[in-house]
Amino acid sequence: MVTTVADLTERAAAPATFHVTAQAAHTAHAGGSTVLGFWIYLMSDCLLFAVLFATYAVLGGQYAGGPAPAEVFDLPLLAVNTSMLLASSISYGFALLAAQEGRLAATQGWLAVTGLLGAGFIGIELHEFAHLIHEGATPQRSAFLSAFFTLVGTHGLHVSAGLIWIGTLMAQLGQRGLVSANLRRLTCLSLFWHFLDVIWIGVFTFVYLMGMLR
Repeated sequence: MVTTVADLTERAAAPATFHVTAQAAHTAHAGGSTVLGFWIYLMSDCLLFAVLFATYAVLGGQYAGGPAPAEVFDLPLLAVNTSMLLASSISYGFALLAAQEGRLAATQGWLAVTGLLGAGFIGIELHEFAHLIHEGATPQRSAFLSAFFTLVGTHGLHVSAGLIWIGTLMAQLGQRGLVSANLRRLTCLSLFWHFLDVIWIGVFTFVYLMGMLR
């Protein structure tokens, strides 16, 4: 049998081709595992907030002679706060679109806008907590206030974690650009951020709006 130059070239290239294919398969598997694992985390977070909502449903009417929701909630300020968080989801959507188009600077810019809106949301929430505590409406005052501070505070901690994640991701984008790993992180953070929006809509409706009717 005569071995040609083409045969030798093909045999030499085969191991390299196999290595690249195996590496790509491993990367795809790792990416799929990351997204699946993050979905599992979000489901566990859903259970956490379900427990907190159920607790508030039971304890939300126990005022112990203390202030009722209509006496402590500032709906106009809360409407501004809600608008800021919802607007941050829109700006994050623009960040994802820019990333899909390969525009790094625009992606980082929209992430910065999202972070500023999220920080404004946390600032207003801290102002609300400080005002309530100043007025004597502390978590120890009644079961209603304990459940309120726990539910709203837990959501606020999640938003704060999201802000840290945004800052970290912006640094990673600055270092490595729009590589596949960073795009995967953008997708996971998008799921997390929109999840927080959905939870807040529940909080705003169930705690604040329905609380004003009690």
